[in-house]
Amino acid sequence: MASLKKKKSGGGGANWMDTYGDMVTLLLCFFVLLYSISSIDEQKWMWVVKSFNENAALNDDAPEGPEGEQNLGGGNDMPMTQNEINEVFDTLYEYIAEYAAQQDSASITVSEGDGMVFISFSDSLFFDGDRYALRKEGQAALDAILPALEQAAPYINEIRVLGHTATALSNTYNARKDRTLASNRANEVLVYLLEHSDVLDPARLISLGYGQWRPVAPNDVESERAKNRRVELIITGEDLEDALSDSVAQYYTETGQSQPGAEGELPADAPLPAVTQP
Repeated sequence: MASLKKKKSGGGGANWMDTYGDMVTLLLCFFVLLYSISSIDEQKWMWVVKSFNENAALNDDAPEGPEGEQNLGGGNDMPMTQNEINEVFDTLYEYIAEYAAQQDSASITVSEGDGMVFISFSDSLFFDGDRYALRKEGQAALDAILPALEQAAPYINEIRVLGHTATALSNTYNARKDRTLASNRANEVLVYLLEHSDVLDPARLISLGYGQWRPVAPNDVESERAKNRRVELIITGEDLEDALSDSVAQYYTETGQSQPGAEGELPADAPLPAVTQP
């Protein structure tokens, strides 16, 4: 009787390997297709490469760090986020509020809103009566808050300096004198900030003279009228969710003019470290 012989298996691999190989090939084709129809953000790609290898050889157009030097190690110079902006403004408010608490409570008041810090300086702190030359006390107050403004500069959308006056005691209203005085006072504060800072962006500082037309107290009593004579700073932060909230970009959009150097994109400022208390 013939003996049964075992059937030898062939030399090929298991059948599942064929299916697996087909799947990997299809996945490769799928990712190649995705890559072919995608657009690559050059800056983000360089940030990713640098985060893995600081010595990677990239072109000279790599994004620069806060001090103007290429500094992409560890991802510390990735684009700012809205949370970072909010945190910087919280710290900016705390910084200025702490300084105001050490001064005369009637001369400086500080409040915080949604994406903004509001500072009100009494007129007597900055100027003599009917004058717009900045007093030494006013200069000292601006010197105290300027370091915090400079640290927060990359996150600032706009700094508005507002000049206010009080209703004149006489019944005669002199529009030229009222508006000119308010505007000159706002301009003096703005110019002082620019003359003592190489960090603040002049394009993001504006001054407005409201005169007597936005009072915060009645004008029938001198103590109340004094509250209306004031200079205010409204500091607003960037809103990354709305590109046109940027005051500079909005100007060029509304006027239909082209922004120099924009090339279709809004300029991105490199973030600085958070504000630190002195």
